[in-house]
Amino acid sequence: MRRAGVVLHPTCLPGPHGSGDFGPNAYYFVDWLHTAGQTLWQTLPLGPVGPGYSPYMGSSAFAGNPLLVAFEPLVARGWLGAPQLPAEFAQARVNYTEVVPWRLEKLREAFAGFQSQANSDEHAEFNDWIRAEQAWLDDYTLFMALDQACSPALWPDWPPALARREAAALALVRQTHAAEIAFWCFVQWQFDVQWRAIKDYAHGKGILMVGDLPIFIAHHSADCWARPDFYELDAMGQPRVVAGVPPDFFSASGQRWGNPLYNWDAMKLDGYRWWIARMKRQLKLADVVRIDHFRGFVDYWEIPADEPTAVKGCWRLGPGDALFDALKQELGELPIIAEDLGIITPEVSAMRKRTGFPGMRVLQFAFSGDASNSFLPHNYEPNTVVYTGTHDNDTVPGWWTSCSAHEKAFASQYLGTDGPDVSWAMVRAGAFSVASLSICQFQDVLGLGSEHRMNTPGTMGCWTWRFNWGWVEPEAARQLADITAASGRVAFAWLKL
Repeated sequence: MRRAGVVLHPTCLPGPHGSGDFGPNAYYFVDWLHTAGQTLWQTLPLGPVGPGYSPYMGSSAFAGNPLLVAFEPLVARGWLGAPQLPAEFAQARVNYTEVVPWRLEKLREAFAGFQSQANSDEHAEFNDWIRAEQAWLDDYTLFMALDQACSPALWPDWPPALARREAAALALVRQTHAAEIAFWCFVQWQFDVQWRAIKDYAHGKGILMVGDLPIFIAHHSADCWARPDFYELDAMGQPRVVAGVPPDFFSASGQRWGNPLYNWDAMKLDGYRWWIARMKRQLKLADVVRIDHFRGFVDYWEIPADEPTAVKGCWRLGPGDALFDALKQELGELPIIAEDLGIITPEVSAMRKRTGFPGMRVLQFAFSGDASNSFLPHNYEPNTVVYTGTHDNDTVPGWWTSCSAHEKAFASQYLGTDGPDVSWAMVRAGAFSVASLSICQFQDVLGLGSEHRMNTPGTMGCWTWRFNWGWVEPEAARQLADITAASGRVAFAWLKL
């Protein structure tokens, strides 16, 4: 089924509490998508953010981002008084440094309200949810309680008995930090309850949710602390080698992400159970899952931990087909989008085709060569997802301003535009291609410039962008709906992929 959709992370939504969240504006956005004929809402990873507030460097592969928990449902249940954001925090972009502690303070107030005012049914609902999610929740909430108690130390520098997870030491922590553990359980419960409500609302409008699964996790995370044997760490728990990519289109020195690399041999001996549990959790949150950096499952760039850049790295073999065979055997056919961008070898393409997963094509990459460029729509195969750009790209108007003379001339000829409507020309080119899914950044629907991009790889201060409903003219939804209908991407009967 041909579908169309929009990429927008929930933190980008408007709202009165310093950051976008799962409150009323998330439902307004679903309504807007429906009006615009869209049947996909793609987010970035919904997990906790890490250093630099990147959603690709989280403290858990299973938990949700506490920043996304909306206050309105908590107020409605009587657990929280109506919060008033300090005026100095009310900025267009997310001011994470000030907003995060303020929002956590309000969540603690809501938890106190829940403890004192929730009825027996609400307590039972909470306890039932804890039991259902125990497999990942226990390690995550224990990690968060210790993280608060031992901050700013990272887990290898915690008291040795805690860093090594000695049973007696952990049992004592569960007693002495029981209230803190319960608070983090409450936050995750509300994340799940609120996201499930949005997902159900979207389904009622014929819209599927597209999630995003980062291939790697952060070193300072519940996952790495709980199973250090699954990562390439030294005897002190520090990474020996870290993840990244070699020099490419985005950076002349490559990208040193800094995530610990997996010990794939240990994961194979375990039957890839951690990956099975991770994918199962993601498929509860989303209908379709985009796997970031798919090529890393074939081979990945290994960087010595003491190297400041990604230049002095080397390629190592990943798990290959064995991982996806294990996932499919346990979970059945997987609704996955493979992010196959960057340096893609024949081996990577072959594995993607064996899995049956659609790959990605980005229109901003299409005009640097000639008519044989694989990112040009006439070279697509149906099992493809086309994007105007990703979160790592500039907006389309920003790209147009900075692209080379060759790219501009080629794009003008191919798209039939001299620039002012380049965003719509790209949206139209993707929609009318044979690609089964066509997705655009919300910034491109609004025709916004470079100052509105979500991320610039290799730089700090990203991930803070938010939009304003005043920027969203009715014409945008009408024009997107017209393109979507004319290209056969409007769903008359909702079917799950």
